[in-house]
Amino acid sequence: VQLQASGGGLVQPGGSLRLSCAASGSIFSINYMGWHRQAPGKQRELVATMPSGGSAKYVDSVKGRFTISVDNAKNTVYLQMNSLKPEDTAVYYCNAEIQSRRLTWGNYWGQGTQVTVSS
Repeated sequence: VQLQASGGGLVQPGGSLRLSCAASGSIFSINYMGWHRQAPGKQRELVATMPSGGSAKYVDSVKGRFTISVDNAKNTVYLQMNSLKPEDTAVYYCNAEIQSRRLTWGNYWGQGTQVTVSS
């Protein structure tokens, strides 16, 4: 199983970006998909998660600005980021708990995509 993230880049404050992360490989089911981020000199933090059949959860700092969504048919999670602030600058990682066709569970991470918010 692999997670491939894309969509990062440089954006001005107040701008928007949409991150995508597609899961591929021997997938039987997905328990949840989400996004974390790590800014320079800081610990990785959870940004948003979407459990299967559940409701999205967000860290307080992005509530009202970021929206997580999942396309189950494509095994893809998205993060729509609006009203971006310089403090959103970080490497963003997608994360998922996936059950393989061998019915074993694993926690998987994407390779990270850089988001830079700067004028």
